[in-house]
Amino acid sequence: MKKLVIIPTYNEKENVEKIISAVFALEQDFHVLVVDDSSPDGTAEIVKNLREKFPLQLHLTVRKIKDGLGKAYIHGFQWAIHNEYDYIFEMDADFSHNPKDLLRLFEACKSADMAVGSRYSQGVNVVNWPMGRVLLSYFASKYVRFVLGLPIHDTTAGFVCFKKETLIAIGLDKIKLKGYGFQVEMKYRVFKKDLKIVEVPIIFTDRTEGVSKMNGGIIQEAIFGVLNLKWKNLIGKL
Repeated sequence: MKKLVIIPTYNEKENVEKIISAVFALEQDFHVLVVDDSSPDGTAEIVKNLREKFPLQLHLTVRKIKDGLGKAYIHGFQWAIHNEYDYIFEMDADFSHNPKDLLRLFEACKSADMAVGSRYSQGVNVVNWPMGRVLLSYFASKYVRFVLGLPIHDTTAGFVCFKKETLIAIGLDKIKLKGYGFQVEMKYRVFKKDLKIVEVPIIFTDRTEGVSKMNGGIIQEAIFGVLNLKWKNLIGKL
C-alpha cells in the first residue's frame, strides 16, 4: 500500500526540512510530495537538496502561480493518482499537524474512504491560537454542519487521508473552492457520494515559525462557498 503525504508550501523555509524529516522518521513508509507555489524564500531549493538524501521517498513539483491551497492540493492529488499511490494525505508544513498522527489517520482510513484529523470531535483541541480564532474556526464548522448537513465536527480540517478511489469518485475537476472552502467542498462531495468518513481526534498546535496564510478573502470564500454548494446540491448540479 503506497502512501503519499502532500505538503503544499509557500515561504516555508523555516519548517520544510524539519517536517519532511519528521515524516521519514516514522515507522511506516510514507512518501512526501511538496507542492511549492514558487516560494521566493527558497523553499523549493531546500527540498531539491533534500532529494539527494531521499531520492525515492521525496518528490517536488513547483507551480508557476500561487492561486490557492485548493489548487495546490488538486495538483498533488492528480500527481498521486497518476503515480498509483493508494492512500493520499493532506498535511500542513508548519507542524500544526503532528506527523505522528499520520499513522492514526492511515489506520482509520483502512476501514473508511476518508479519515479526518479532527480538532473538535472531542471538545476543542487547539493549542496556541488566540481565543478569537478558536471561536471563528469552531463556529465556522458549526455553520457548515447546519447549512450542508455534513455530519463532521471539524468541517474545515486540513489534516486528511483519502483512499485513491475516493478522490477518483468525487471528480477532482469539479472542485472549485480554493481556500478553507476547498476543505469543506472535499468533505461534502465525499459525503454526497455516500462514502464513509471517520474523524480521528487530534491536537492542533499553531505554528511557531513562519507566517500564517489566513486572510479575509479566504474566510469570505468559505462563507459564501458553502451557500453555493448548498444551492448546487438543491438544483442537482453538484
